[in-house]
Amino acid sequence: MADESATASGQPALRRVMGPWLLLLFVVGDILGTGVYALTGKVAAEVGGAVWLPFLCAFVVAVLTAFSYLELVTKYPRAAGAALYTHKAFGIHFLTFMVTFTVMSSGLTSASSASKAFAGNFVEAFDLSIGEGIGLTALALGFMTLIALVNFRGVGESVKINLLLTCVELTGLLIVICIGAWALGGGEGDLSRLTDFKAPEGESPFFSVTAATALAFFAMVGFEDSVNMAEETRDPVRIFPKVMLAGLCVTGLIYLLVSISSVALVSPEDLSEGDAPLLKVVAAGAPAFPVSIFAFITMFAVANSALINMLMASRLLYGMANERVLPRFLGLVHRARRTPWAGILFTTLVAFGLIWFADLTALGGTTALLLLCVFTVVNVAVLVLRRDRVEHRHFRAPTVIPVIGAVACAYLASPLSGRSGEDYRIAGVLLVIGVVLWAVTYAVNRFVLHQDTRLDPEHLADDPADR
Repeated sequence: MADESATASGQPALRRVMGPWLLLLFVVGDILGTGVYALTGKVAAEVGGAVWLPFLCAFVVAVLTAFSYLELVTKYPRAAGAALYTHKAFGIHFLTFMVTFTVMSSGLTSASSASKAFAGNFVEAFDLSIGEGIGLTALALGFMTLIALVNFRGVGESVKINLLLTCVELTGLLIVICIGAWALGGGEGDLSRLTDFKAPEGESPFFSVTAATALAFFAMVGFEDSVNMAEETRDPVRIFPKVMLAGLCVTGLIYLLVSISSVALVSPEDLSEGDAPLLKVVAAGAPAFPVSIFAFITMFAVANSALINMLMASRLLYGMANERVLPRFLGLVHRARRTPWAGILFTTLVAFGLIWFADLTALGGTTALLLLCVFTVVNVAVLVLRRDRVEHRHFRAPTVIPVIGAVACAYLASPLSGRSGEDYRIAGVLLVIGVVLWAVTYAVNRFVLHQDTRLDPEHLADDPADR
């Protein structure tokens, strides 16, 4: 009988410790975070009082893509995600690299947007009188520096810590929902705003909704990260489908209630100003509630998003460097801390540039753009991999779902959706950096070192301490 405590290569297998409830909290905690805390007002700027509609559309697109992830994660229960699926479906190493680098870049833009949101809430929490501009940017840069130092020191992640962070994030959103229900029950607020659709001047309602959906999708991302827990989940083939879909439904419902409470208590015009919209909702619905406490909750939520994304980005960069598809110096590990210091330094410097040159809306939109491109590939990959048979039973999505999912994701990622051109510029710069680094590495390996350059996605998640 095969030893389930070891992998095919003889390495110790990951311990399967996650049951359905812990996995559900992981999925919910991964989705909750910066998006809804920071971008509710930006979505309101696109559609007025119908701010709930883009969140609903984003939820539908996320569920369609989740079906594809569920088929693939139960078919290939490995901790490698989109890179593994792309590699198995197409076998093109450069495409696998681009998907991996795109995922890494989405982590950088997401963490940078979280830093911007943190700065905005920090100002509100301490009632600082600094204007939007160099002051907020300096705070965001300082926060990102702190994240880099924590990342360098080493963070022992565990499901129990994720449970705590999820509860804090969830508490903040439940406060908004409860305050909204209390205020509306007392005759305050204006529910008629929910149908007060206002498109920006010169823009059609359809393109306003799709542009807002492309931005609101940032709030729904995170569910795809749960596939990296496949090797640590008990009976993933049975558990994953129910839990991932349940987690998406829970967060989708929370987002709808938050958006309804927000626009009912605060006008869309006021909601769209600044980087801390939910603080205005709390202040409007419950003036006696200490807003500074909610500001701290918000700071904690977005800080968690920033740390997780920077950890992911630096480790992916480390993995690609050790797979010889990026310069080897980016895979250097600190002898004492056993952390990938070169990857941390590089990703932090890129994040500094993003914080300095891009605003919160552009960073959130770019994150959604990058992941929508990845999701398009994954939806296509699940159809291509239908020809690959496996011995064990697995979840199978109805064929029409990945087809619709691929079309929807591709549309929301395209200029036809009304997406801002700034999103493409930021994403283009990041991907050009990746292509240049890959090309230099390929040339050195091929013509100087006479080595082959191939990316094995299953090695990307290896811990630096195991190298």
